[in-house]
Amino acid sequence: MHEKLLITSLLLGSTVLSYGQEEKLDMATIQKIREEGLQRSQVMETAFYLTDVNGPRLQGPGFKKAANWAKDKLTSWGLQNSRLEAWGEWGTGWGVEHCYLAMTAPYYKPIIAVPRAWSGSTNKLQAAEILYISASDTTGLESYRNKLKNKIILLDQSYKITPTFKADANRYTDEALQKMAGETVSQRTDTTYRRMILAMRTQNAFNQKMRKLAKQEGALGMLNTTQNSVDGTLFVSGDYANAALGATPDDLADLNIAVEDYLTLCRLMKAGVPVKLDIDVRTKFYRDDTKGYNVLAEIPGTDPKLKDEVVMLGAHFDSWHAATGATDNAAGSSVMMEAVRILKTIGVKPRRTIRIALWSGEEQGLHGSKNYVTNHFVDPATQKLTKEGDNIAAYFNLDNGTGKIRGVYLQENQAVGPIFTQWLKPFNDLGAIAVTPKNTGGTDHLSFDRVGLPGFQFIQDPIEYGTRTHHTNMDTYDHLLPDDLKQAATIVASFVYNAAMRDEKLPRKTAAAQAAR
Repeated sequence: MHEKLLITSLLLGSTVLSYGQEEKLDMATIQKIREEGLQRSQVMETAFYLTDVNGPRLQGPGFKKAANWAKDKLTSWGLQNSRLEAWGEWGTGWGVEHCYLAMTAPYYKPIIAVPRAWSGSTNKLQAAEILYISASDTTGLESYRNKLKNKIILLDQSYKITPTFKADANRYTDEALQKMAGETVSQRTDTTYRRMILAMRTQNAFNQKMRKLAKQEGALGMLNTTQNSVDGTLFVSGDYANAALGATPDDLADLNIAVEDYLTLCRLMKAGVPVKLDIDVRTKFYRDDTKGYNVLAEIPGTDPKLKDEVVMLGAHFDSWHAATGATDNAAGSSVMMEAVRILKTIGVKPRRTIRIALWSGEEQGLHGSKNYVTNHFVDPATQKLTKEGDNIAAYFNLDNGTGKIRGVYLQENQAVGPIFTQWLKPFNDLGAIAVTPKNTGGTDHLSFDRVGLPGFQFIQDPIEYGTRTHHTNMDTYDHLLPDDLKQAATIVASFVYNAAMRDEKLPRKTAAAQAAR
């Protein structure tokens, strides 16, 4: 249905339409939400500030600057009690001040390189040779003792680079969404999970021993890559566990480089061709404020009986540092900010309180949301919900890139399926049609779901999230799709409004479904 047809249907029908026996949708307000969200959006202005103006939002000055800006912006829109709330001890902040890497022999070649988060520094431009390490287990590393001083470490890799014949970006087809809606909840096999965990532990043990040995012997740096860091796109994160163990600026420079450059160096070293590099890396560690913070603000509820109940919406505000964290997750943060701006602008008077949360520390393990839920909603003695926790009506999350909303994951909460199906109907014309019982993971709704609170993540078109932007040096403002973000903010605003106006809180999982988690 096109926008004009929707408006016509509203004029012909009642301002409150009922889909099914249970849900009453205030279509007059939903139409106002659509008009404000689709025709007078400010979502890209918010995203511009969070990315181009602010820069990366890793823990440290980058995050704090953006968080204070968001707090003030929410206040300017009329939200109340906008604040930065400490959730606990985070640790050391970090940032990059300078990075240069080039091969100088057997010829000059600039190398695309980004320090991994909490990397150390070289502190000046230095010429260095490569120490090529073919060992793949901790025992084999012993043969390299007393050889690492002033070297740059290169671990053997045998990645194969092959052409891709698939587009970087894609959208879900209606058929794919229908299939998703019809899928049952899949159970992870213990064997697969154990193998994955074992492989991760083995690799982590090797990496930690390698870095410890390199630091002890005075190596200058270490090069890393990933098989998908091709065509100029580097996938870069960091070793927060290393920072927690006391990383300092004097630690070795720990760089991710393009896989093509990495394999070039490997081939030269295997062939015995002398290779020299120039390296200059300067990073900074911040210890003046080691606490973690979330950004919070409210639209107060107006119903005397329901105003203490809370509908929450949120997204993680932090990012990695190789770019400006546009699709991960300035997109989600801008959408959630835009959703509350829409609701304030059209003058809604929600029965329940609406609270936005912009989380920190998600990239290192959902720290902001997990600690917020623990601090506010769970009794430490009984591990049961507090009164404040019991008052949470719902939590809605967005963290899968720039793609528009195509539906919602139920997290096995089957009882909300018919409700969400009805809530999506006014937006079927915008492509939001799927309700799937499946779980999805890896982001902040899990902090709510794990304690039995109704937390949900929306289904989004993948676009180029997994292929080009997620945790990469390409995650910039230019990869945001304005119309998709406008659509997402509009739907989120409607879902939050519906949850805030409903007579009852959203149903929670059955005891059996929760126990299965």
